[in-house]
Amino acid sequence: MNFPGMSPGGGRSLSGNGAGQSAEDLQQQQIVKNMQMAMESCPAKTVLAGGMGFALGGAFGLFMSSMSYDTPLTPQGQQLADLPMREQLRRGFKDMGTRSYSSAKNFALIGAIFSGTECCIEGFRAKNDLANGVAAGCITGGALGFRAGPQAAAVGCAGFAAFSAAIDYYMRMPSN
Repeated sequence: MNFPGMSPGGGRSLSGNGAGQSAEDLQQQQIVKNMQMAMESCPAKTVLAGGMGFALGGAFGLFMSSMSYDTPLTPQGQQLADLPMREQLRRGFKDMGTRSYSSAKNFALIGAIFSGTECCIEGFRAKNDLANGVAAGCITGGALGFRAGPQAAAVGCAGFAAFSAAIDYYMRMPSN
């Protein structure tokens, strides 16, 4: 099987200028190079993180909304239990969709803000270390808590920074 950058014999092609390579191999190498450049750009990382956050948030919201059901012991549950089965299902699915979409939007926003901020900080500092994630977590938490006041922004900053530090530290641990 040939991969981009490999010669038909299975070994690595030593010619850096593309001599002896077919046009298809050169085109594949150019596509791979373009994809790598796109993945290293902050806008692409931000969009990708927002999209992945939307998908994950939608699945999480769907799961969580399916777990919160109304029992006939509550007034809302009693009203729902008195309705025909078809109407109960319609309302249940509508509620699941609403909650899932809301969760998806929130996860997308968090993912996009964090990823974009971390990428910008990494580009500015020209380093890839733990401090980038901590600073991005602080900015993300502060931005999300900003509307609730300065205390909420400070708590959001500290919480997101601590969570980012813990996750980054775990992900950077040697795998011994």
